[in-house]
Amino acid sequence: MCRNIKTLFNFEPPATEDEIYASALQFVRKLSGFNKPSQANEAAFDRAVAEVSEAARNLLTSLHTHAPARDREVEAERARERSRLRFG
Repeated sequence: MCRNIKTLFNFEPPATEDEIYASALQFVRKLSGFNKPSQANEAAFDRAVAEVSEAARNLLTSLHTHAPARDREVEAERARERSRLRFG
């Protein structure tokens, strides 16, 4: 799976519609192999992005946890630190 797809569950504030759409778009791009589909495939591509967005939204609203919500800034800083360690 693409390592750039971010976790959207259990964050404060919750994932936005833009974040859900962006993750769905990235997922469909990965599956289809298209960064930008041709006109012949555009309708199917856009429909897939909409359907994956809806499925992701449903999933995120259905999940429950007792763990405290994670802070986006703390997680972003951890990711930057991992990147610094990995790439120097």
